[in-house]
Amino acid sequence: MAVLEDQGYRTTAPRRAIIDLLERKEEGFTVEEISDELPTVGRATVYRTIKLLLKAGVICKLAMMDGAPKYSLSRIEHHHHTVCIRCGNVGEFRAATVERLLRAIAGDIPGEIVGHRMEFYVTCDRCLSGVAS
Repeated sequence: MAVLEDQGYRTTAPRRAIIDLLERKEEGFTVEEISDELPTVGRATVYRTIKLLLKAGVICKLAMMDGAPKYSLSRIEHHHHTVCIRCGNVGEFRAATVERLLRAIAGDIPGEIVGHRMEFYVTCDRCLSGVAS
C-alpha cells in the first residue's frame, strides 16, 4: 500500500482488501481469482488495482503457456519465474548466469537492452512427488 501512496494514489478500503489478500498469496493468481475471492469489491476495481500494482512493480505479470495472464507478488528485486504446467504454482529465482548471458550478448543485439522477462515452464517438485495434482 505504501508504494501506491508514494505514487499519489489514495488508500481505499477496496484497495486495502485486495492488497491484504495478495500478501497472503503463496502462489500465482489471476485477476478473476482475486475478484471471486473478494465478492464485495467490484471487478473493475480489482482490475484497476492490479494494473496499478503492476505499474508500480509490486506484482509481476506472467505469460502462461495458454496465453492467459497470471500474476505474482514481487518478493525479490530482479528475478525470473518458474510456472508449474500441472498445478500452476509460480516460483521466483535469481540467476547470475542469466545476467552474465545478457551482458555477453548485448553487443550482438541492435540497440540497448532495457529489460527482460523469463519464465521457465516446469513440473514442480510437489507434482513430481504426487503431492499436488
